Amino acid sequence: MSANGVTVVDHPLVQHKLTLMREKDRSTKSFRQLLNEIGMLLCYEVTRDLPTEMIEIETPLQKSMQPVISGKKLVFAPILRAGVGFLDGMLELVPAARVAHIGLYRDPQTLQAVEYYFKAPSDIADRMIVVMDPMLATANSAVAAVDRLKERGAKDLRFVCLLAAPEGIARMRDSHPDVRIWTAAIDERLNDHGYIVPGLGDAGDRMFGTR
Repeated sequence: MSANGVTVVDHPLVQHKLTLMREKDRSTKSFRQLLNEIGMLLCYEVTRDLPTEMIEIETPLQKSMQPVISGKKLVFAPILRAGVGFLDGMLELVPAARVAHIGLYRDPQTLQAVEYYFKAPSDIADRMIVVMDPMLATANSAVAAVDRLKERGAKDLRFVCLLAAPEGIARMRDSHPDVRIWTAAIDERLNDHGYIVPGLGDAGDRMFGTR
């Protein structure tokens, strides 16, 4: 389901796994595994329109023209720390992808994103970049990450998250209308502490067992 640059991946497997992740008593191990699995499923959707080209191969029976992905390899850009939960699943599908790391944390008083680490391939201007973070809440981290990538020359960016709040979507679309968003669900709202409601709590804490 797509509208206004936002695609909600409503596949039954995605929705089922998301419901399991929302359960407050879900173990750290299970939460991490489910996030990995959903990351793989979301990657399938976000790469659906990648360009292809025909090449000649030889099957056991004959030579044949068949499609392969064209252009330079993708870049997966997880926002640390929770964004890495998507990475293994996505690399399972696209093992040749490059990886960028963007270290941001949310100041608990201002809710603004603070950068502490950034490392990306030097030629990101020539590649499609998939920025990933499980939660699009205030969107401060997402906007800061895309700002940083654009400063380095990135032009083709997409954003993938597990859950989004209407406020986060609005902020992201206002700041970067050229960046399409893929999410498993759009929840009701943000609470006074900037958490998505009903949500699933702090994805990073639940993934690393620090809640």
